[in-house]
Amino acid sequence: MKEAKFIFVTGGVVSSLGKGLVASSVGTLLQAHGFGVRIRKLDPYLNIDPGTMNPIQHGEVFVTEDGAETDLDLGHYERFTGIKATKDDNVTTGKVYHELLKKERHGDYLGKTVQVIPHVTDLIKSFIFNGTEGLDFVICEIGGTVGDIESQPFLEAIRQISYKLGKQRVILIHLTLVPYLTAAQELKTKPTQHSIRELNFAGLQPDIILCRSEKEISDNQRRKIANLCNVSLPNVIPAPDVSHIYELPVLYNQCGLGTQVLEHFNLNKPKPSLTEWDRIVHSMRHPTQEVTVSIVGKYTEFPDAYKSLVEALNHGAISNKVKVKINWINSREKSEEPINKKLIEEKLQNSHAILVPGGFGDDGVEGKISAISYARTRNIPFFGICLGMQLAVIEFARNVIKLEDVHSEEFCTCKHPIIKLASNKNIDLGGTMRLGAYKCNISPNSKMADAYSDITISERHRHRYVIDLDYKDDLEKNGLICSGISGDGACIEAVELENHPWFIGVQFHPEFQSRPFSPHPLFVSFIKAAANTI
Repeated sequence: MKEAKFIFVTGGVVSSLGKGLVASSVGTLLQAHGFGVRIRKLDPYLNIDPGTMNPIQHGEVFVTEDGAETDLDLGHYERFTGIKATKDDNVTTGKVYHELLKKERHGDYLGKTVQVIPHVTDLIKSFIFNGTEGLDFVICEIGGTVGDIESQPFLEAIRQISYKLGKQRVILIHLTLVPYLTAAQELKTKPTQHSIRELNFAGLQPDIILCRSEKEISDNQRRKIANLCNVSLPNVIPAPDVSHIYELPVLYNQCGLGTQVLEHFNLNKPKPSLTEWDRIVHSMRHPTQEVTVSIVGKYTEFPDAYKSLVEALNHGAISNKVKVKINWINSREKSEEPINKKLIEEKLQNSHAILVPGGFGDDGVEGKISAISYARTRNIPFFGICLGMQLAVIEFARNVIKLEDVHSEEFCTCKHPIIKLASNKNIDLGGTMRLGAYKCNISPNSKMADAYSDITISERHRHRYVIDLDYKDDLEKNGLICSGISGDGACIEAVELENHPWFIGVQFHPEFQSRPFSPHPLFVSFIKAAANTI
């Protein structure tokens, strides 16, 4: 049977250099060379998963088809390679220790003293090796920064793997920062040298060094890094800033990253095919017009909290040959309600479309409802996702049906709790949380059906609350059509407004399935509607 080769991606100097994008780009290049890949993320934090973490601290929670709440980098992996991630593709220190302690309590260690080495590192290695049969390459991104105390067990695990499998099956790519000092007007390689030294202390020697820098790195500087870090010159590869992340596969191909990886393994190098990526980059660089989409949310100061959403909008823009300008609007204005509504509406004035994304908690809810009302009454294309759909229903019930004291059970006790806690029926993951892919049946002759060109779909979910089916008749009688129903008939999955250019709300998260080369149909339709307003 084919034995997989392993590519480990680490980062140094500072965090947020883009290790996930490097891993995704390497995967893309290897696919272009005709190889099969899988990408995994090893996160050093002690949380079991990012599901309960504040998006402002950690970014969005990406949900896989099988219902795992994972790191946002798994979204990059899926978008670049088109391969659906699973719960087996993201592990944390929390998960490792959780499994370790279960085994210890069960008596699996037969009374031995349980230690980081070998017991923790063995579990990490078992995660890395699990399900790799038949693959050409497994790419593993190590979260955090080399030198962090939390990452030491992971570095030790990959050191053991490197020693056992040897260079013929393992390569280490290290991403580092080469900062530019304005006062000195030069790039500094010393932080990279220290970063490599930290790796060396862990018993690891990088085979390829990727140098992130806002300025062009000269051959002399690359040669200096090569000499001082024991890496051949062709394997010191520049990683300059780009206008958009989808330029990276083309850029890294030009820089020889894929070629150097294959040379390391003495593999044949058929010319890669990146025609589709060239088309995507060309479309992004040459839009025919620009549309402004206002995103009204509570985490807008940290766009990574909506990473998949932003990318799905870009995918819809690429398909329509336009450019999307995002107008971020924080719905959590600290003021009285009437003033808050006025402030929200002032910020929406130049919007071609309005989007209210998902979220949890009542903070900022009234600001979002004001934005939804603005879109509904002024015929501006509107897209509500998860909580955004629920709030659209609440706004409609308040202002069109004229129900008094209507809200969601999530936020308060009220006379008309039109949004209620989902039943536990058929829910296996996350307690009361509906997680992962569920089927949805779409009403024929609806805007949803027009967008999908289908009436049976499957989409990923992450929510606890749903629209109360008892209100379905009242909603539809007044013009808000329930155009999507879950496969078991228990949940309203989509609503759309009659006599409106484009007003759709969905309970699921379509952004998780959008790809640059396969944009999600709802985002394509939404951006088209926005462009039609110009």
